[in-house]
Amino acid sequence: MRKIKVGLVGTGFIARTHVDSFRRACLIFPEVTVDVVVDVVADVAMDAAKSFAASVGIGRAVDDWRRIVDDPTIDLIDIAAPNSLHFPIAMAAIVAGKAVYCEKPLALTHAEARQMAAAAKAKGVQTFVAFNNLFAPSTQLAKRLIARGDIGDPLQFIGSFDQGFYSDPELPVSWRTREAEAGSGALGDLGSHVISVAQDLIGEVTAAAALETIVFKDRPQPGSGSGYRAQASADAARQKVENDDLFQALVKFKSGALGTIGASRVAAGRVFGLNWEIRGTAGSLYVENERANELHVFRMGDPRDDRGFKTILAGSQVDGFKQGFFGFDYGGGGIGYFDVKVLEVRGLLLAFGKSERWFCDFEFGRENQAVVDAIRISAAAGGTMQKVEV
Repeated sequence: MRKIKVGLVGTGFIARTHVDSFRRACLIFPEVTVDVVVDVVADVAMDAAKSFAASVGIGRAVDDWRRIVDDPTIDLIDIAAPNSLHFPIAMAAIVAGKAVYCEKPLALTHAEARQMAAAAKAKGVQTFVAFNNLFAPSTQLAKRLIARGDIGDPLQFIGSFDQGFYSDPELPVSWRTREAEAGSGALGDLGSHVISVAQDLIGEVTAAAALETIVFKDRPQPGSGSGYRAQASADAARQKVENDDLFQALVKFKSGALGTIGASRVAAGRVFGLNWEIRGTAGSLYVENERANELHVFRMGDPRDDRGFKTILAGSQVDGFKQGFFGFDYGGGGIGYFDVKVLEVRGLLLAFGKSERWFCDFEFGRENQAVVDAIRISAAAGGTMQKVEV
């Protein structure tokens, strides 16, 4: 059995899901015939690297990601670090001839993403971008039904990703609220996921017009904890929030379809509200992601007295789920966020070392970032329509 040694950069929540997913993908799916070892983890703070390594059973910890890139025993560089680090780490890994698995968004700007995709293509290294929602059974099943013609030609895409964590104005600042480290706010963090679904199910986005806003102009400095668990002391100094809390965009697809794409990190009550709908010439379908197994389908071709949205439980009728979870000959089976991440990593591992292009690679990520940039440019210009760079 071939062994793949992974070097992980980052010690946050997402890094933990990556470690879990590599291990479970090898354990659950018999078709995954490689042995994956997350061999080393890097964080700028050595204490954080050592603590993370000890907590998840990684053998080595370092305080400089360059040591991982330069390590000749490492096959795959896994980037689970803040957005500003994606470009330098990925470019160094590509120069070193290593495969790269990078969290979304791919980069801070389309210029960076273009360089990353071009460098990977020129060097011939494999790349993977972590758009896990593309591997949800409901998304996979929707793609199959669209390709089969169940809803005719797609006319309209309506999608949003809404979370409410930042609805609390006293949640402290983090790298996510600073433009130099995150780039955009809700747009890159959440909206890029919606864009990825639109790309996968409808196709290329060619133009966008958007508005965005910062709802809470400043937040306290963190006193304890990190991320969404951070807390501030009562007398904490405040720092300016530099990127969007929410945005809304009107988009046009190459196919001629129209759509709206939005995201909010101040949507009170929402936790994982990635919801989307596609309306076609012969029907419609939609997903409410906090009920992740449910795909709702309306077909004009149904008998007139039986027309209406029907709920299909997505699961064992799609690739991946039936091999590793429940292999029934009908749909259904429970699914959660971490399971979808495992399905994503399964795809990565099955593609690893193959000559065929992985569909969700740096070029896909570049196209995604081009839409993000067009939305940002439009919002800065007051909502004027912008072409998406190709």
